[in-house]
Amino acid sequence: MRYNEKELRALSRQPAELAAELGMRGPKKGSVAKRRLVKLVVNFLFYFRTDEAEPLGALLLERCRVAQEEPGGFSISFVEDPERKYHFECCSQEQCEQWTEALRRASYEYMRRSLIFYRNEIQKMTGKDPLEQFGISEETRFQLSSLPRDGQSARVSSRLDELD
Repeated sequence: MRYNEKELRALSRQPAELAAELGMRGPKKGSVAKRRLVKLVVNFLFYFRTDEAEPLGALLLERCRVAQEEPGGFSISFVEDPERKYHFECCSQEQCEQWTEALRRASYEYMRRSLIFYRNEIQKMTGKDPLEQFGISEETRFQLSSLPRDGQSARVSSRLDELD
């Protein structure tokens, strides 16, 4: 994937939906968990050394799976490469649940499905398409029929999976 490093750095400085110091272990075999400042901004998970302002790296939260691991921990793996798994250790089970829920909601696909779901609910209630006023109601990406059915999209919460 191509990205502009300067823009990515600027994005990492934006206000976070969620941020905390967590234990983080990368996908390499034998890697040890290290304390990292982890920051969720839109659909990127940035991680920093706790004493530095520049991110060490970022994970794009698309086509990924978020799973709770041992108590107080979770992992992120990717559909294209399930062996590339990042492990995170939280301070409590409550913090872990907060992170896993936020990460599952961070993908573009989840946001798109949410938009389609609520668009249809509003249309049922009012008889009007709420996207019509923005001139985008006919765009394919906002149509219920454009939802992927092959199971290859990023994992989203079960409430929105009912759209299929």
